[in-house]
Amino acid sequence: MGRQVCDAVEAADGLEVVARIDVGQDPKLAVAAGAEVAVDFTNPEATLGNIEFCVANGISVVVGTSGFGPDKVARVEELLAGNSEVGILIAPNFSLGAVLMMKFAAQASAFFESVEIVELHHPNKLDAPSGTALRTAQLIAEARKAAGVGRSPDATAEDADHHRGGKVDDVTIHSVRLRGLIAHQEVLLGGVGETLTIRHDSLDRASFMPGVLLGVREVAKHPGLTIGLEHYLSL
Repeated sequence: MGRQVCDAVEAADGLEVVARIDVGQDPKLAVAAGAEVAVDFTNPEATLGNIEFCVANGISVVVGTSGFGPDKVARVEELLAGNSEVGILIAPNFSLGAVLMMKFAAQASAFFESVEIVELHHPNKLDAPSGTALRTAQLIAEARKAAGVGRSPDATAEDADHHRGGKVDDVTIHSVRLRGLIAHQEVLLGGVGETLTIRHDSLDRASFMPGVLLGVREVAKHPGLTIGLEHYLSL
């Protein structure tokens, strides 16, 4: 992803890659190169340190690292409290199709009694559920609460080994890890006599690049913390 991001930025009008920083290299290279925006596709532990460095040096950050949970988000908010001019974008998914899928699923969930999420990824993915599924569950829960919709019906009484999946904000998520997949998610919605499936498939990592470029162009214009690329899309 790092190499693909660099290639996409270099090919984009009005943008320039001024530094490529890998494991073991000094992040001060970004400051010396005059970087205005950093893109982080590393791991959750490294990302926090990178954000802290960038905030201290006035560099906005686009974060594409998966597994960035609430505790780390809270830490980012603490870091930004002392520097309100820096923008931080944490995007669970940079695919424009995936962002729309999440938006549509949240809207539809208010009209159906049942909703569950199935996320499917390659077997090298380290976290489960995916950041996209977590964000989708959050958006669905918010939409259903606002609409006064209760929990999905489920009579399951015995499930010690979590065969029914895990719950995030009372939304059930099932995670699949399978060779041959890249990144896929479907939201299953059900009512009496009908079902609706909203599915998105990323078949190539190139699908994330338009969203990354949008984030790079916009993040400095949005000081503070933004979670979700949808906020840059005027949805």
